[in-house]
Amino acid sequence: MHLDGETLTVDQMVEAAYQQTRVDIFPEQAERVKASRDMLEGFVKSGRIIYGVTTAVGGFVNWLIPEEYAEKLQNNILRGVASNVGPNLDDVYVRAAMLCRINSLGRGVSAISPENFEKYIAVYNAGIVPCIPEQGSLGASGDLGPLAYIAMVVTGAWRAKYEGEIIPGAEALKRAGLEPARLSYKEGLAMINGTSVMVGVGAPVIYHAKKLLKQSALIAALTLEALRGKIMPYHPAVHRNKPHPGQVKVADAVWTTLADSKMVVQDEEVDRWLAKMRTDEPQGMDEQIEDAYSLRAAAQILGPSVDALWQADRTLQIEINSTNDNPLIIVEEGDAFHNAHFHGQYVSQAMDHVAIALTTACNLHDRRIDRYLDPHHNNGLPPFLCKENPGLRHGLMGSQYCAASTMAEMRSLCHPVSIQTLTTTGDFQDHVSMGLVAARRARDILNICYAVPAVELVCACQAVDQREGGAARLSTVTRKIYDMVRESVPYLDHDEALTDYIEAAAGLLRDGRLLDALPDGDLNWEL
Repeated sequence: MHLDGETLTVDQMVEAAYQQTRVDIFPEQAERVKASRDMLEGFVKSGRIIYGVTTAVGGFVNWLIPEEYAEKLQNNILRGVASNVGPNLDDVYVRAAMLCRINSLGRGVSAISPENFEKYIAVYNAGIVPCIPEQGSLGASGDLGPLAYIAMVVTGAWRAKYEGEIIPGAEALKRAGLEPARLSYKEGLAMINGTSVMVGVGAPVIYHAKKLLKQSALIAALTLEALRGKIMPYHPAVHRNKPHPGQVKVADAVWTTLADSKMVVQDEEVDRWLAKMRTDEPQGMDEQIEDAYSLRAAAQILGPSVDALWQADRTLQIEINSTNDNPLIIVEEGDAFHNAHFHGQYVSQAMDHVAIALTTACNLHDRRIDRYLDPHHNNGLPPFLCKENPGLRHGLMGSQYCAASTMAEMRSLCHPVSIQTLTTTGDFQDHVSMGLVAARRARDILNICYAVPAVELVCACQAVDQREGGAARLSTVTRKIYDMVRESVPYLDHDEALTDYIEAAAGLLRDGRLLDALPDGDLNWEL
């Protein structure tokens, strides 16, 4: 896989990280990398003062450093910021971060030497995964600490996982047949100034969140059938009059998914029973003309989450294909530019929006679970979907405990991180993004959120079996979804532990299996 520094998408990067795809850059990029390095060397020889090259960094920005101290300065930069704590990031996040950094350095604006850039790529391709403690990054000058652990391994220090074993970085390089990098001016800074780790964590979260929200639309369609909801609010003509992209996509998914359903309520059916009830006097009815919002407004509630993920995906793609370190050595301009591209505010806010999007989607799932289990709101289904021996049995009552608890945990996590700036470094870094914290928090929400739509899936299939005609009246697509669930979750006419069944349904969602029910294997949303 060749990285060109311009066109790498979130999905491509994540899939490459999962598959451990080998990477390289194009020859013309190698030329740009060399040209940028040559220009920096010329600046140093001319006596030019450049931050992090011939000056110290951070709170010592006002110190000049003679060029003969270049290697020591760059190694000290790595060690001085390596203060993270906590468990190590999962391998996929580290590989994604390294891919992101390779793509950025390959743009030829960071002035890393070609030799050390090649060594960085070689470490990735060898399958060496540096150990990155996940807590402690400010996301201000980028992810200084987390990226420093990668850079230290490239130089033969710190620790890394290689062939399933955590060993010293020097040993990992030796086993892989690689020589450690020796740093000269700016090269340590080039490796650690940037947003690559917050992107490396955030990109897989967005990748999986997109799949989940597409499946959420399909679950909304199944529930509209099982709870005998009305389809007309999803008519395309309705949404042409409020054309938010996400709303239109969700409405279209529900409408087309239920095109051949015999269970969902059509407008003609509503008209018939209303006509039978009309008299000359005001009267109450045992039916209602419109559904509750969790059934009727799924497009308007889930749509904003879809749009938020689209924007977050776009933001991270720009970061992936940008040069985000300081200073920039831009050959075309013939100059060095001090700047603040390393700041992670864009990523931090994007990941806050992802957290909100996931929590909002699960709020919707949670409300429909409640409707399934409440006999006052489930359109004729038995209380707690317990048809056999109610009272003696609990039915699916306990499944709501899981969903409600998970929702409480998600909501407690879903507070903005991108506003949590704290001053550090002698007030030099006086505004920080907390971008990696925001990405990790969105990851934590994603990891637990699958339980909520999973409970709705279990409830939906139980309800379908309790409707007249059962699964035979479902649409073609939702019948396939029902059959997937029934492979591991039976109809429950007796009480037993629900854990394995909820986990099985959650597994379908994690794997994106519900999308296999579609004729083309996807909803074709351009997210």
